[in-house]
Amino acid sequence: MSSAKKTDPRQWWLLGTAGAASVLWLLVTAGLLWLTLEPAARQTVWCVLGERAVLVLLTWSAGMGAIAWGLKRWFDHWVTPSVQLAEEAQVLLRTDVVRELKPKGNVETRVLADLFNQLVGQREALRTEMDARVREAAHGIEQERGRLAALMSELTQSVVVCNLDGRILLYNNRARMQFRALSQAPGVAGGAELIGLGRSIYGVFDPKLVEHALDNIRQRMARGAAQPSAQFVTSTPSGQLLRVQMAPVRAPAEAGEAESLTGFVMMLDNITRDFEAESAKDQALHTLTERSRATLASMQAALDMLDYPDLEAAMRERFLGVIRDETASLSQRIGDLEKGSAESLKTRWPLEDMLGEDFVSAALRRIEAVTTLPVSAVDVDGSLWLKIESFSLMQALAYLTGRLSDEFEVRFVQLRLQPAAGAEGKCWLDLIWSGQAMSTETVMTWEMDPMTVGGDSLRLTVRDVVERHNGAFWFERERQRHQAFFRFLLPLARPQEAPSAQAPAAGDSRPEYYDFDLFKTTEQTRSMDERRLADLAYTVFDTETTGLNPSQGDEIIQIGATRIVNNKLLRQECFEQLVNPRRLIPPASIPIHGISPEMVMGKPTIDQVLPAFHAFARDTVLVAHNAAFDMRFMQLKEQQSGVSFDHPVLDTLLLSALVHPNQDSHRLEAIAERFNIKVVGRHTAMGDAIVTAEVFLRLIPLLAEKGIHTLGQAREAAQKTYYARIKY
Repeated sequence: MSSAKKTDPRQWWLLGTAGAASVLWLLVTAGLLWLTLEPAARQTVWCVLGERAVLVLLTWSAGMGAIAWGLKRWFDHWVTPSVQLAEEAQVLLRTDVVRELKPKGNVETRVLADLFNQLVGQREALRTEMDARVREAAHGIEQERGRLAALMSELTQSVVVCNLDGRILLYNNRARMQFRALSQAPGVAGGAELIGLGRSIYGVFDPKLVEHALDNIRQRMARGAAQPSAQFVTSTPSGQLLRVQMAPVRAPAEAGEAESLTGFVMMLDNITRDFEAESAKDQALHTLTERSRATLASMQAALDMLDYPDLEAAMRERFLGVIRDETASLSQRIGDLEKGSAESLKTRWPLEDMLGEDFVSAALRRIEAVTTLPVSAVDVDGSLWLKIESFSLMQALAYLTGRLSDEFEVRFVQLRLQPAAGAEGKCWLDLIWSGQAMSTETVMTWEMDPMTVGGDSLRLTVRDVVERHNGAFWFERERQRHQAFFRFLLPLARPQEAPSAQAPAAGDSRPEYYDFDLFKTTEQTRSMDERRLADLAYTVFDTETTGLNPSQGDEIIQIGATRIVNNKLLRQECFEQLVNPRRLIPPASIPIHGISPEMVMGKPTIDQVLPAFHAFARDTVLVAHNAAFDMRFMQLKEQQSGVSFDHPVLDTLLLSALVHPNQDSHRLEAIAERFNIKVVGRHTAMGDAIVTAEVFLRLIPLLAEKGIHTLGQAREAAQKTYYARIKY
């Protein structure tokens, strides 16, 4: 958007003051003369001037015009250049922009501009020298960084590192490819809406599942385990099955203190195909076994009859035919099953080894959090190691406790863990309560109903959980104690880890390669408007359209976006998509944006693209140049696409007018020139988004100079500018 040159408000104030002063002087002079004249003289003067009033007024107006013109020329020569010089010098002072200020205006201002250029040159010489020393000092760190990057790129496993808030700090290319496969809109966003620095891992994984794994890790760290870790298996919204192994990221321990958990590493394996293959094998074996029973029975009966010596020849031949037919049928069945025609069975989920005492402690916390019932442990064998899928088993315990509370008014439960008598390699996990009797039909109903835990409905039943563990589940009463309990029969495991013999000596800890800035941040409870601009994540975007009138049928034909996280522009994390507008692209606009009808033919429509872009921009602030234009196009498509863009929005046009109110233009090219930003790909969505992002990063410190530090302050101040009045 272009902007006309505006007159400095101070010029109008100066001209108005001069005009008012001259009028006042004229009136005072005329009044004094009038008071000193006799009545006859006054009559004479009035007659003379009255006939020439128009001439006097024209002469006075011409004089005032000349004075106004002279004052404006004086202001443009002496005042405006110095004000513009101050704004441009502030850019050089508060940002890393390096460019030569153009001398203009009076001699003194030109001399001052030359002095600024000399100072900037000296500063850049010092900065260059300092950068050289920093590069020399950081050479070793860069070598370690290169080794880490090479190692990460060569790994065949997907690796994602997160802080405790679930924000992604690091990921390798394998993880990027993995998340692309998990995307529900691979043809649009290519997984960009799921993974990225600063993005939440909870967009893919259930937060409760991750927190459960972190609890297990914390417990193992508290026991002093040398290599605490946890694993779980989960299905994604796109239907993929993932095995996730988690390991802690620990901060160096201070003297006399334990290590603290600052984040976690997730190693991801897509096991969908593996489990489909295993399920197919299981089904094949099951089918072969079941269908072969009758065949083998028939063959055995025929063989038994052939043992009779007095069997007639015709009957003997008949029984031999039965054996031949059944043998051929069995061979055919085996051949068919080998070709993979069997259907898959229920997915088998891997189990993890976990100290039983740890599981009981975690289950107590989970039950109390979900049901608010008092719960305690009794007769827990601390030496038992369980082989379980702890998350689903914990959900089953919480579900059963909830139903006991709701339907039988149970007010207290206990957990008991003991070796199973008479069942080697098994243990009993009991959920105990005191209360009225329960029928077998009620128990079976609870076992078969889908579980609801804490208001969340699950597809699993208690029976599914039991079958995962190849165990058993039943109900018993202890009449002497007036108690009842649900009993789970679960598999035991051998201990897989032991507490470290001694704490590592100073200097023996694993080497550090990076200081991840995002490890230092945590989610703030305050609202986004109260957060500092430098602490927020941004999605900087631009659109290309068929025209300039969204309300009259013009459509988006391209969206381009990039991300800013931790005050850094992430060029590799971008969203770029052509859109089929389902209407003609005006030939006059094609030379501007370079998008022809052939380029958008067969591309996704806006109702497919906007949901993917909405996911890409999740939990961020939207930034655009002349944002009102782009937002209007998207808001008109919200109902059609099923998403609502309620993100906070910042406009670099308004922010530029806020920090540089005296500049002649706030077009994107003009701002980029002031900041010495090279413009590449102008009037392409991605190119303009990159330039806008670089402009925004340079505006942040200039806003801070004006006392604007938070998002709320920036939005409020921007709405007071002249350009905020523009509507679409």
